[in-house]
Amino acid sequence: MRSPFLALATACVLSAACLAQQTNSQQSTSQQTSSPKSQSQKKQPAQASTEPAENAAAKPETSSEPKAPTPQAFSDKDKEKDKEEHFDMTEVPPVATHHQITVDGKLLKYTATAGRLPIKRGDGKIEAEMFYVAYTVDGQEAAKRPLTFAFNGGPGSASIWLHMGALGPKHVVLQPDGFMPPAPYHMEDNPYTLLDKSDLVLIDAIGTGFSRAADTEMFKKFWGLKGDIEAFSEFIRLYITRNERWSSPLFILGESYGTTRAAGIAGYLADRGISFNGITLLSSVLNFETLEETNTNDQPYIFLIPSFTMIAAYHHKLAPDLAQDLNRARQESEQWAFSDYAQALAKGDALTPQEREKTIEQLARYTGLSKEVIDEANLRINVRKFTHYLLIDQKLRVGRLDGRYTGPDPNGLLDTPFYDPTGSATQPPYTSVFNNYIRTELGYKTDMPYNVRAQTGGIQWDWGSASEGFPDTASAMRQAIVKNPYLKILVMEGYYDLATPYFAANYALQHLDLPQKYRDNISYATYEAGHMVYLPTEGLKKMKADQANFMVKAGAQ
Repeated sequence: MRSPFLALATACVLSAACLAQQTNSQQSTSQQTSSPKSQSQKKQPAQASTEPAENAAAKPETSSEPKAPTPQAFSDKDKEKDKEEHFDMTEVPPVATHHQITVDGKLLKYTATAGRLPIKRGDGKIEAEMFYVAYTVDGQEAAKRPLTFAFNGGPGSASIWLHMGALGPKHVVLQPDGFMPPAPYHMEDNPYTLLDKSDLVLIDAIGTGFSRAADTEMFKKFWGLKGDIEAFSEFIRLYITRNERWSSPLFILGESYGTTRAAGIAGYLADRGISFNGITLLSSVLNFETLEETNTNDQPYIFLIPSFTMIAAYHHKLAPDLAQDLNRARQESEQWAFSDYAQALAKGDALTPQEREKTIEQLARYTGLSKEVIDEANLRINVRKFTHYLLIDQKLRVGRLDGRYTGPDPNGLLDTPFYDPTGSATQPPYTSVFNNYIRTELGYKTDMPYNVRAQTGGIQWDWGSASEGFPDTASAMRQAIVKNPYLKILVMEGYYDLATPYFAANYALQHLDLPQKYRDNISYATYEAGHMVYLPTEGLKKMKADQANFMVKAGAQ
């Protein structure tokens, strides 16, 4: 099995996983009394000494006198400590500002709260602080007001995508189809914010945004499937405790790896007295076996085919008879992928020449790729091959997070290992707008860089159950569902998403081994969009309507 597993970004990724890295070193935060004092100072590592710690001739080995540490010994220890980053974990009050917005002709006055909540160990010592922005409508009875916790994925993506793209009262202005506008970038009131239906809490994972662990060792604790779930679960517990929201209808909305996290949180908190009314899985991955191909795992190739078909159609690469009716083409592609194609892959080297040629012809029909490329790939087309070869005649790369996006490879047609034009088109507007918004309108003053993607210092994500096969939180989701028969699940899927193909998500959810009454609690919403279904205006509008209807069914008042 390959490691590390496929990162899902910023995403919204993208899950921004595919998004450019923040390279700024950590700086100390502003000392203004009106702002958070979450100070951090990056210490420069000292050069290791090659001198011996002590002159052995100075004291005989037979001496019974204890050896006092020399100045050099102290120096070596200090040098080791200086190699780590240490962040100020002092708790400070959050910053609250007041605003208003008109949604569907109704004026909403709301409070925005930006701050960090501590993640503590048993004795009360703070091990990390998680940054969040909460939006609460003024004049409402908090106990009855729905409350939605939302986050992106990665792992290692900040939550600016859901925040400034879909849910928050402000959103980044893009072109109507979701493509990049010219700079300078700006924001506007979001007419499709979820704030009229629910209070919102947007959370950044530790290492992203302004969320930080106390030091490197603490970062390692939270930089993995298990530690990440426990940190988010503790954040939710602490938030509803400090804000007296235990009796509110509770919801989770996770995107990309955030769906993996959401399933884990639901299972973890189900045993700790916190139940959710509804969970929304946007661009889902619960079982990584559906995404990570190996020599003996052909599932991902199968699940990608319908998404390949939709993207090929978008770029006019399908045969005319398929292009005339995309719904029929997609259904035909799904049926073929699960039947003839799956059987052909299962035969492996035992496939006859005639069967192989027939499979090549059909695969070319449903993907828009040439027979030569398919033959050279041994009938197995992964995301990298598809995005490289679909528009190679135009010398363009197709997007992974959103197959509608295209762009030339930055280092040349044949020399770039992998490139996703989606990130290049979305990261600059979101990063620029959010950094201005958080510091000006929301008043959160800090010199600390906002990490759109986590800076790990080479530390690898701990995939937990990967040691037993593939990372999986589908079992945790099943536990949460069967322990709470009222829990509703909404699955949102984009047809042009190659990071978390909709066909793979459907397969995982249809294999939870649930009785019928529990299966009835799972519903689906599909979009003519990619991983971030809210990028096109029509997708954002539909997402709001789908989520609002879902919350009513899930018990929101």
